[in-house]
This record gives sequence, C-alpha cells and structure tokens, in this order.
Amino acid sequence: MSNPNIRFAWWATGLLAFLLSWDASGLDLALAHEFGGSQGFALRDSWVLTHVLHDGAKYAAWVLLLMLSLCVTWPVGPLVRLPFWRRLQLPVSALLASAIITLLKSASGSSCPWDLAEFGGVARHISHWSGWFGTDGGAGRCFPAGHAATGFAFVGGFFALRDEQPELAPVWLAVAIAAGLILGGAQQLRGAHFLSHTLWTGWLCGIVGWMVNWAFERARRSGKFVE
Repeated sequence: MSNPNIRFAWWATGLLAFLLSWDASGLDLALAHEFGGSQGFALRDSWVLTHVLHDGAKYAAWVLLLMLSLCVTWPVGPLVRLPFWRRLQLPVSALLASAIITLLKSASGSSCPWDLAEFGGVARHISHWSGWFGTDGGAGRCFPAGHAATGFAFVGGFFALRDEQPELAPVWLAVAIAAGLILGGAQQLRGAHFLSHTLWTGWLCGIVGWMVNWAFERARRSGKFVE
C-alpha cells in the first residue's frame, strides 16, 4: 500500500464506517443532554465560546486564507519551495471545502440541538440525512457543521504539501484536524451542533481536499500549469 491514494482510500473508508456506526448508535442526543436540558444550553452565550472560539476563530481563518492567497504569487517561508500550482492548491482546496459545506448546510432542513423541543425549542429530532427531504419544524440549516469547517477546510493543504514538504504536511494536517475538532466541540457545548455534524464536516473536507489534489495533479500532468 505504498500508493498514497490507496492509503487515503482505506482511511476514508474506515472513517466512513465509523461515522455511519455513530449515526446508527443514537448517541448524538445522549451526548447533547450532557450539556443541555429543557431550559436550553447553559454555555450557549459563553464569552469564550462565542467571541473567541467562534468569531475570533472565523476571523483568523479568513486572515490565513488571505495570506495563503497572497503566497501564491509572493511565497514566504516553506512555501517558497512549493511550485506555483501547489501554492495555488492550498487556498483553492480550503475555499472549495468551505463552500461545499456551506452549500450543504444551507439546503438542510435539520435543525440544531438548541432548536429542538427537548432543549427548549420547537423542532422535533430527525435524522440529519432526512433533513434534505423535509423539515423538522425548526429553523433547519444545521447539517453539516459550518463552523468546524473553519478548521477542517484546511486539511486539503496536506495533499498540497506531502510531496514537496513531507515534514510539514503531517503537522499541517494535525493542526487542521485539531482546529476543526476544537471549534466543532465549542459549538456542541453551546448546543449549536451534534458531534456527528462536526465529524461529517471533517470527513467531507478531507474528501474535497483529496479530489482537489487529484484534479490539480491531473492538470499538472496535462501541462496546464506552467511555473
């Protein structure tokens, strides 16, 4: 299994099996009840969770994305050793992953935990998959987790770095995954998402990053990128 695409396929399949098992377990609601009840979620308006881990993290991600975009033309640090098309791949993969998560989220009729009747709202709990075919009586637009994509959207950078910067690639991946989990976890504490929402966002961002990498490498082989 020396082919990195085969290794990724095995990882993606294993994680998919875990996610499907988690969905079937019904543990989303049980975990949500650890942080909220009929009166809502005590940490919903926490200053740290709302202003630092939500607003602050979102601004930081946009700054990072702007820097990566500028580095396509004016690279600095380790990005100097990346070819142009790899530098372009970094912001493109992040933007596309974020856009796809936003699109899926906007089309979902599945509501957030804080909108459910058992947490003081009006919606009934339904599978997040059925939310694309109907509504639960609430606000909807809660699956997958949009804010977790603030971190997970950057996992695609791993694919852009792994050949030319093999020592940096796993560090980049670990930081992106950690950021996605922390930001998704913060939203879960507030009642804004279930754990599965965060995990599916991470998986989807990984798939998008891999697909962008495949497209860029194919374009490179066909001579569409010139240094």
